[in-house]
Amino acid sequence: MTFSDLLEQVGSTGRFQVLHVTLLSMPILMMASHNLLQNFVAAVPPHHCAPHANLSMSSMGAGDVLQATVPLGQNGKPEHCRRYVHPQWQLLSSNSSESLLEEGVEEIETQSCEDGWYYKTTEMSSTIITEWDLVCDQRALKQMSQTTYMGGVLVGAILFGGLSDRFGRRGLLLISNLMMAVGGTCAAFSTSFTMFCIFRFCCGMALSGLVLNSFSLIVEWIPTRVRTVVGTGTGYCYTAGQLILAAVAYSIRDWRWLTLAVSLPFYVSFLYSWWFLESARWLVLTKKPEQAVKNLKTVARINGRRAEADKINLEMLQESMKKEMACSKGSYSALDLLRTSTMRTITVCLSAVWFSTSFAYYGLSMDLQKFGVSIYLIQIIFGAVDIPAKILVTISMSMLGRRPSQCGALVLAGVMILINLLVPYDLQVLRTSLAVIGKGCLAASFSCCYLYSGELYPTVIRQNGMGWVSMMARFGAMVAPMVLLLGEDSPWLPGFIYGGAPIISGIFAFFLPETLAQPLPDTMQDVEDRGFGWKKDKRLPEKENLAKKDPSCVHLKESV
Repeated sequence: MTFSDLLEQVGSTGRFQVLHVTLLSMPILMMASHNLLQNFVAAVPPHHCAPHANLSMSSMGAGDVLQATVPLGQNGKPEHCRRYVHPQWQLLSSNSSESLLEEGVEEIETQSCEDGWYYKTTEMSSTIITEWDLVCDQRALKQMSQTTYMGGVLVGAILFGGLSDRFGRRGLLLISNLMMAVGGTCAAFSTSFTMFCIFRFCCGMALSGLVLNSFSLIVEWIPTRVRTVVGTGTGYCYTAGQLILAAVAYSIRDWRWLTLAVSLPFYVSFLYSWWFLESARWLVLTKKPEQAVKNLKTVARINGRRAEADKINLEMLQESMKKEMACSKGSYSALDLLRTSTMRTITVCLSAVWFSTSFAYYGLSMDLQKFGVSIYLIQIIFGAVDIPAKILVTISMSMLGRRPSQCGALVLAGVMILINLLVPYDLQVLRTSLAVIGKGCLAASFSCCYLYSGELYPTVIRQNGMGWVSMMARFGAMVAPMVLLLGEDSPWLPGFIYGGAPIISGIFAFFLPETLAQPLPDTMQDVEDRGFGWKKDKRLPEKENLAKKDPSCVHLKESV
């Protein structure tokens, strides 16, 4: 009997699994709200320099004051960052305006916005841009706030990946929920931009803990045959979260209340997370088999299998996990991700896949204002495209396999982004359509790589592995906003970079092993046994290294 057989005995798809997966998926609905919150709380409204502070406007209209104090740019609209040193009242006369245009208005002396800015708050009544004047010389700080948030996600991936392997999934999940709730609440009441960035950094860390531990608790309590469906289902929660964000942001136009609204649900998640059972697989592999037996009995009773619950004992569990327990006697760390050639190949290829998927995904998703339509509408379109994309990738993963699905999604996304560079700017509908298709392919890639990575890494270092690839994804998400700044000098360059990265990583994905219909690996030896379909003698040196690390692991199959 294996652990999978034991899980079937207590009920692998019963009432417990349905409730367990549903409750773990609820916070995922709000994860998109925090990841994409920047599109709304940092939306840049139309703006121009405020009139001179000592200017009396009692007898003049706002249009006249604007014409006399702010020069027009090359696009015929008021300049964002310059104003006249002295009001030019002669410009209000049509004859004077025509003569000045012939002479060159640019000769009139201008200055920076000494008295602040005027913002046209039609889409959002208040944003961090209007709150702290993050425009003109300070405009790079807008991208810095998102980079700081993703930096928190990066640090969280490093910390929570290793900590949950050592202290368990459930405890770290509780901490992550509370951290997200408190961090989001404090960010909503920030009194300075620095304070806002600090608490957004904390939210980013918490998000990593939520993703890593929720995924592990889900995948380690369900059987192999439903992994694809459940993995895709949880991905749809993120998709639904994007649509929820658009609706909430449309209803709440103030950035403080919007930030608070998407953070409060995590207090509820924190309260019911106390109900979750720790992973029985993890408990056995960390020398806590008694608690694992207790949890399995609880699962059996919830699933209505009391007779089976009475049959479960310590001896039965140890027999089903004999190989895994023997192999877990060694101490594992992140270095084991590179210990053998098979693990090195998996780690390097997955790093490229996660980095480029996240890099291109957030490069497209975090600049919605460039499409020239309502940010609420484009957010709904970008969120809705995930639905058919994930349906198609689910079918593809189940029929064609994980590897071709991963490769195809990445390459197609890159091609769509690169083709978009050749489309004229005035064809906004075509440009938006290509971007939506590219974003859908990247969403499909995300859905695939979450499931694929969990199936490639063994249980003993799964959290370390997921933490590492998640770290690479967050590094890509950190870099993505900075690449947008390159577009000020070369408008085509960000798109070229965003399109090239997925194509290159699609080639890397080709070298990963297929996991379709394969059992979930529990030990590093399981990964080596599966390999890539190469001749076994090519992996003999790595097996010898594993034997030195844990001699009982290599020859256990022959002794059982």
